[in-house]
Amino acid sequence: MTFGSITRNLSFLGAGFALLATSAPALPQDGNEEARLRRLEAEVRALQRRVFPGGDGRFFEPEISAPPSVDSTVTNPSTSAVTDILARLDALEAQLQRQTAQNEESANAIRLLTERVATLESSESSASAVAATAPASETAAQPAGGAARSVAAAEPSGPSDERLAAVQSIAKPQTEDPADDEYSYGYRLWNAGFYPEAQQQLTLFVEQNPSHWRTTYGRNLLGRAYLDDGKAKEAAPWFLKNYQEDKTGARAGDSLLYLAEAMIALDDTRRACIALAEFSETYPALAAGRLQSQYEANRGKVNCN
Repeated sequence: MTFGSITRNLSFLGAGFALLATSAPALPQDGNEEARLRRLEAEVRALQRRVFPGGDGRFFEPEISAPPSVDSTVTNPSTSAVTDILARLDALEAQLQRQTAQNEESANAIRLLTERVATLESSESSASAVAATAPASETAAQPAGGAARSVAAAEPSGPSDERLAAVQSIAKPQTEDPADDEYSYGYRLWNAGFYPEAQQQLTLFVEQNPSHWRTTYGRNLLGRAYLDDGKAKEAAPWFLKNYQEDKTGARAGDSLLYLAEAMIALDDTRRACIALAEFSETYPALAAGRLQSQYEANRGKVNCN
């Protein structure tokens, strides 16, 4: 081994010892490497922000970040939920108030209808009682033959010769419809002012022809024959029956209006007002048309609330 090689080996060994000498003190610092690494990273991030000012969070995580606003994320939904509940409660209360008002209106309407039906039923029952107590000579006596015989039965006291002659002068129609002839004859008697004779003739017609198309005319005219004769009690049952039998009949509306007129004649204002109200509601076209003047005249005779 030469002196030069020895010198090189010694230098190598010296360098190795120098490395050992320098690395030996670093061993106790291994525990702080993590802290140093974090500090270096923070410094790098700070340097990046200085180099790139305004960098957003997509590229640079903020060094100091505010704590998450837990209260705001919880409070807002809670406030929204409470607001929704209050709004729903307000809506339910408003709906309940509307439903309560509708129920009260319905109950009031049902009560008024019930009172009206009860009044009409009581009117019908009283009218039927009056009809049952009517003199037998007005309903039971039926003509067996000509007009002179029917006139004699209608007036038990005996008509005068002049009246008999006047009645006999009224001819009875002779057509292909015998039932219509009976009604027409009764109409002619009523139109001539022979009310008792017309009452008997029309009673015969409506009893023998309950399904004839003229029956609604016959019952109404029979009621008018009694009413024109000053017998409102006897007229009322016929008007009421004609209205109730067929409310769509050709003279059902007339009978209801004449029923009010009969009640006015009997000083029964309450039933007269009910009949007038029923007439205007059921037959508005008649109240504003053919029977308008009669309807307004009857309304002017009573004070209806």
